[in-house]
Amino acid sequence: MTEAFSDLLEANAGYAAGYRDPRLEGRAARGLAVVTCMDSRIEPLAMLGLAKGDAKILRNAGARVTDDVLRTLVLAVHLLAVRRVMVVAHTDCRMSKVTDEQVHADILAGSGVDTRSLDFGTISDQRAVLAHDVRRIRSSPYLPADLAVIGCVYDVRTGALEVLADGTEDE
Repeated sequence: MTEAFSDLLEANAGYAAGYRDPRLEGRAARGLAVVTCMDSRIEPLAMLGLAKGDAKILRNAGARVTDDVLRTLVLAVHLLAVRRVMVVAHTDCRMSKVTDEQVHADILAGSGVDTRSLDFGTISDQRAVLAHDVRRIRSSPYLPADLAVIGCVYDVRTGALEVLADGTEDE
């Protein structure tokens, strides 16, 4: 099985050979957590002018605020110095172009796997879902009421962020 990863393990050996421990702590040096999509066109640190160690990065399909994201944010806020959270969706997101039913059908047709017991969290209205997810963070009883939270959309063609939800009013 490791043959499938040989290119990556070789690259890591080269990386490790020249690696110098920057002595970073496990805390978010800039007090930031970023919830964003797993899309490989998104480079969270670069798009925000950050460096390694500045922020906690949480990624999943569609940049959704799931129960696991909330659990991780609770840990990040209370134990790892996070004081602000950005939820960053993006343009041209596949999760906003399909329904859960379509994803289930595509997976069944493509690989014969029945995924109907899974909720993929597809996005029918990106603005509404982003506002909902920001409110979900803001209303968590496990997070401080004054936690700064915003929701943005990253344009994969221009690199620009647009703030769509700041969690302070009904979006």
